[in-house]
Amino acid sequence: MDEPQRYRLTLTTTGDGTVMDGRWADLATALRKFRSWIGSYGSMPGARIELAVQAADDTWIELRAWADGNA
Repeated sequence: MDEPQRYRLTLTTTGDGTVMDGRWADLATALRKFRSWIGSYGSMPGARIELAVQAADDTWIELRAWADGNA
């Protein structure tokens, strides 16, 4: 059986809302992807990249976030 995809990455921009998202079961993979997305998409105007974990009540809790201009 597949592991639940507990970790979510979301890329949003101020003009377009959610541009893309991805989900992973493993925190180490999600953190690696978080850093990769900053390198790949962080220069987009108004970009915000958020890493969140799904709680037992199905809400999402932000673990890390990066926004355009944080460099």
